[in-house]
Amino acid sequence: MIVRALLAMAVPMVTPAFATQIDVSDLDRLPDADIVFLGEVHDNAQHHIHQERALVSIVPAAIVFEMLTDAQAQVLSHPLPPRDDLRQQLDWDASGWPDFEMYYPLFTAVPDMQFFGAALPRAEARAAMAQPLAEVFAGDAALFGLDIALPREEQEARESLQASAHCDALPAEMLPAMVDIQRLRDAMLAEAALRAYTTTGGPVAVITGTGHARRDWGAPAALALAAPELSQLSIGQFETPPTEPPPFDLWLVTDPQPRPDPCDAFR
Repeated sequence: MIVRALLAMAVPMVTPAFATQIDVSDLDRLPDADIVFLGEVHDNAQHHIHQERALVSIVPAAIVFEMLTDAQAQVLSHPLPPRDDLRQQLDWDASGWPDFEMYYPLFTAVPDMQFFGAALPRAEARAAMAQPLAEVFAGDAALFGLDIALPREEQEARESLQASAHCDALPAEMLPAMVDIQRLRDAMLAEAALRAYTTTGGPVAVITGTGHARRDWGAPAALALAAPELSQLSIGQFETPPTEPPPFDLWLVTDPQPRPDPCDAFR
């Protein structure tokens, strides 16, 4: 779950309309868009508070969770069960995602919105490490660019990010597979967002890691390939200020979440 454009040789790179740092209060008056990607650092409680605030502003007809499989999302309907019952229904404690307390307000922020899931099951993640992406993806792989290899420069940049995200503890030969898994997650998020829009007419909000919300090679880029007619808004959340303009339409910086050194797990 460590989250760190597609096909630059085939299509123009997707560039943000405006990479603008915003204040928290700006989440109350977001620009209209068919699909809004709300990035997060998964265990940062403040990021989820901001996402809830954005949802109230967007009033989405549908919400896509990176954290839910499509099967989990399909059984959800309003009124939702109480918090603890919903947590048990989703088997959240066994999912590996951070505390459900942070995510529950996102389920209840807007009445009557429909739920969609885009989680990558472990079995499919393992398959992606050994098979071509086009064979693992359940939908139209070509529609989301999974049938074409990345340009070398982008592949190398992605592998470098994967290495640093995993504390430089992964063998070099594993890095291409880790990039493939990220591409598969991006395509699944884009496919779920497109399906949610087709079903409800939008707007659609997507809850995902900030790395998946980037406009240049994340889920928004995959969605732009599949449905260029849809308008998008991508919001990234960071714990430290970026050193250069980040690939998001809007972005904000929060205090870091207190946590142990994540690299301890690799040591």
